[in-house]
Amino acid sequence: MTREERRVASPRVVNIGDLRRLAQLRLPRVVFDYVDGGAEGEVTLRENTRAFEEVMFRPRNAVAVKGCDLRAKLLGSDLAMPLLLAPVGFSRLIHPQGEVCAARAAGKAGAGFVLTTISGCPLETVAAATPAPRWYQLYLVGGREAAEAALERARAAGFTVLAITIDTGTFGFRERDVRNGAGALVGGNPFAKIRFLPQLLAHPGWLAGFLLDRGMLELPNVIVPGRGPLPLSETQASLARSVVTWDDLRWIRKVWPGPIVVKGVLTGEDARRALDEGAAGVGVSNHGGRQLDGVAASLRALPEVVKAVGGRAEVLMDGGIRRGSDIAKAICLGAKAVLIGRAYAYGLGAAGEAGVARALEILRADLQRTVALLGCESIAELSRSYVDVPATWMIQRP
Repeated sequence: MTREERRVASPRVVNIGDLRRLAQLRLPRVVFDYVDGGAEGEVTLRENTRAFEEVMFRPRNAVAVKGCDLRAKLLGSDLAMPLLLAPVGFSRLIHPQGEVCAARAAGKAGAGFVLTTISGCPLETVAAATPAPRWYQLYLVGGREAAEAALERARAAGFTVLAITIDTGTFGFRERDVRNGAGALVGGNPFAKIRFLPQLLAHPGWLAGFLLDRGMLELPNVIVPGRGPLPLSETQASLARSVVTWDDLRWIRKVWPGPIVVKGVLTGEDARRALDEGAAGVGVSNHGGRQLDGVAASLRALPEVVKAVGGRAEVLMDGGIRRGSDIAKAICLGAKAVLIGRAYAYGLGAAGEAGVARALEILRADLQRTVALLGCESIAELSRSYVDVPATWMIQRP
């Protein structure tokens, strides 16, 4: 067992915040800030977590709870708990073979795994690493032809659901990354990396893994016709040119036969439009506060979207989840399941697969305890009656 693995196994690591602190110790500042930071003033980043503090539980006491069933069924997949690991780009910068480590931990915990287009590991390698329900998240970097090839590979590898992210009309202005010069770390100019030497040398464990893994220089799942894999240094510019529109959904529907989840929905209007375009699921998400700053916390937007969907599709949410009680609140407000990003990325940064496994273990225990304390034996019993929501959340919009 490595030193990092011993640290995350410590009885003093009791919540996701503890894993965050360990990740901060292990990762160079430029990498940690990439994981930890948000857009502009990080207002939405903070609101995502604060919103959970505004929702209060209404437990049913004097109840003898004999067991607690956390199982959920989502778009044809069986989950041991209502949770999937969200797509986290550039995971190989956080830990060597990052997506493979995370997928393997998800499989062992019975959680789902969503692989991002911006992955440093071939999708076939990730698929082979886990029996977990596997979803593929699509950006149109590289163009439609490259996307079609990736979708064909994903289907052949056993990915069953396609998640389409719609909130990247342009790249969010992430001030920490700009100040740190994060783009130079993944660029092709070796001289531009000299500025990072002091912090890289101060984190020898991370540096050794990065060098042995030969770094992350290209996207193996984005094969541009006539060019090969898209260089990592071109990702940001390519994202800015490749926003997914409603017209694209009609084309995607023709090339992907399985269920589609539209991720990045914050309004009832977009939720209804997603259903009109054939979505089987809607993901309430503000991209972890990394795109447009000043939008509503995902949890706050959830009731509006649930009402607009009206049971015609599955509703998921992500953003700000740090405890199992947060998951319970999202389920009470109408989400069928949640996705976690930073919560597992901190574990990945702290100790690779062992850290992700610890994050999932913490959240599972939290959720099981919360459901039992609410007086329920199953997450299927959770409903709006188990929470109080601020009246300001219920303001009717035109």
